Amino acid sequence: MDRPLARRVTLIAALIVLTLLAGTLGFRIIEGYSLFDAFYMALITIATVGYQEIHPLSHAGRIFNSFLILFGVTAMFFAVGAMTQTIIELQLQDRYGKRRIKRTIMQMKDHYIVCGFGRVGRNASFELQRAGVPFLVIDRNEERVARAIQAGMPTLTADAMRDETLREAGVLRARGLIAALATDAENVFVILSARTLNPQLTIVTRASEEDAEQKLRRAGADTVLSPYSIAGHRLAQALVRPHVVQLIDFAGRTMGLDVTTEQLRVTAESKFAGRDLEEAIKRVPSVVVLALNQSDGTMIFNPSRETKIAAGNILVVMGEQSGLRALESLLTGGAAATA
Repeated sequence: MDRPLARRVTLIAALIVLTLLAGTLGFRIIEGYSLFDAFYMALITIATVGYQEIHPLSHAGRIFNSFLILFGVTAMFFAVGAMTQTIIELQLQDRYGKRRIKRTIMQMKDHYIVCGFGRVGRNASFELQRAGVPFLVIDRNEERVARAIQAGMPTLTADAMRDETLREAGVLRARGLIAALATDAENVFVILSARTLNPQLTIVTRASEEDAEQKLRRAGADTVLSPYSIAGHRLAQALVRPHVVQLIDFAGRTMGLDVTTEQLRVTAESKFAGRDLEEAIKRVPSVVVLALNQSDGTMIFNPSRETKIAAGNILVVMGEQSGLRALESLLTGGAAATA
């Protein structure tokens, strides 16, 4: 429930409680009723149930009761009307919210799909959000969906293991998918479905068990990560080579600076396709080229300036966002198309 609706419900409850409290004190002071009798008399008066008076009222008591009836009935009608309006608004908000999300999903293209918003899926989603790429979260847990919506992420409340859900999420138009469900079996099911629906889809997942990695790859995953193996490796590296780990962390996230690592594809429209790497990077000296991935899959680390770049090559570069965007424009011929 959003803040305006919560505030409205709070005001309604406060109005009813204050009316009951005023009626209880009035009957207690004017008529000398016991506390329970005074409360009961105030309650049946406000509720207009038509019960008779507990004890005969004095003239002053009848005057007080007349004002209590006018004010109490008005307050109850106001409360009923406000609650009815609140319920209608919630229903309309839910209906139009679902329609808006559906329209957003239908307009998505070359986006990423995150199946599961648990610990792994949540962190992956925040990284995609930070990167500024279009993506969609799928989860059947309403609490997790609410957290994703609060974070400003397009979210679909459904079972990611169903083909209908993946189709609704635009898997046929998607660029990649992250399978981050609770178990390896569920991830295998999602990967099989997604790979069948879109053979060109890039699929990454995590393996909870060590022997599940090969099964996930056979199911169709392009990349399988084992959180426990990665954590163990990084812990050991942090002890043996702490400065290397610091550099890797620096390359993998901004660390409060405007520096990040990006991969950029060379397109056929770029005038630098077929030329030396130096001709492109000398235009943006603030960017460091870490590696070059050729079309045949060969990775060249720390390529020399004389290395020829061709359409379809991918450069792994590090630098400030402004420099990365400038280099991207050069490598794509002005069309922003990161790989």
